[in-house]
Amino acid sequence: AHGGHLTHGSPVNFSGQLYRVVPYGVDERTERIDYDVLARLAREHRPRIVVSGATAYSRTFDFPRIRAICDEVGAIMMVDMAHFAGLVAGKAHPDPVPYADVVTSTTHKTLRGPRGGLILCKARHAPQIDKAVFPGIQGGPLEHCIAAKAVCFREASTPAFRTYAAGIVENARAMAEEFLRRGYHVVSGGTDNHLLLLDVRTRALTGRKAEKALDGAHIIVNKNMIPFDPEKPMTTSGIRIGTPAMTTRGMGPGEMRKIAGWIDEILLAPEDAATAERIRRQVRELCASFPVYPEPVEVAG
Repeated sequence: AHGGHLTHGSPVNFSGQLYRVVPYGVDERTERIDYDVLARLAREHRPRIVVSGATAYSRTFDFPRIRAICDEVGAIMMVDMAHFAGLVAGKAHPDPVPYADVVTSTTHKTLRGPRGGLILCKARHAPQIDKAVFPGIQGGPLEHCIAAKAVCFREASTPAFRTYAAGIVENARAMAEEFLRRGYHVVSGGTDNHLLLLDVRTRALTGRKAEKALDGAHIIVNKNMIPFDPEKPMTTSGIRIGTPAMTTRGMGPGEMRKIAGWIDEILLAPEDAATAERIRRQVRELCASFPVYPEPVEVAG
């Protein structure tokens, strides 16, 4: 509920079944990570590893502070930057690499590459990690994915990618500000990255109902738990909205405010068929104005 990923120690995942995991969370008032509590828990439990990174946390991490906590208790610092790796590559998010012992990431989220992953680490951990990957858990490589990753990393090193990363954050902030203006509770009061969490109890809805209503208008979000959520995980009180795909198509803050307005209209009348049909039409028109491929793509052969 506080934004962490299931693979960071949830009892439904092997990480929580094989290891004793002590969770840390956000402050109830600020809805941001409470590093004083993290430090206290580390001193109390003396962990071998401290994991940071999230799947639904809209703020940046204080990597120097986490490094200091790890050094104090002798823990390995691991950062899962799957969600914000593209922002790091584009200089739009603090870089964990100088501080962490191990950094993991997918390559298909903000990094905008093929489905896959990567592991970065200090040299002293490389032999163990290499053996854990093969022969530990992985067999034959997928050469086409390796080639696609090379293209992805090449793109991530360009000035255009830096523009894309900055646009992601600018768009997320514009959308968050519009929801705040419309009277919603945006978790933590805004965003520093590619996503925002919207508390839909403002409109007397659950996340599940909001997700379904918006899907009917061709607006894709996902139901998501919010900090201290009283609802169950399959119901939730919030929805999660991200801006990378819209930014990739070339949309900017003006479009974000427009889309936030459409979302609000749907959430105010989630069962109104006429509203859903009108917004479906507007969504189609907007997408046609920002095609995935602005220029024709020639296919060899």
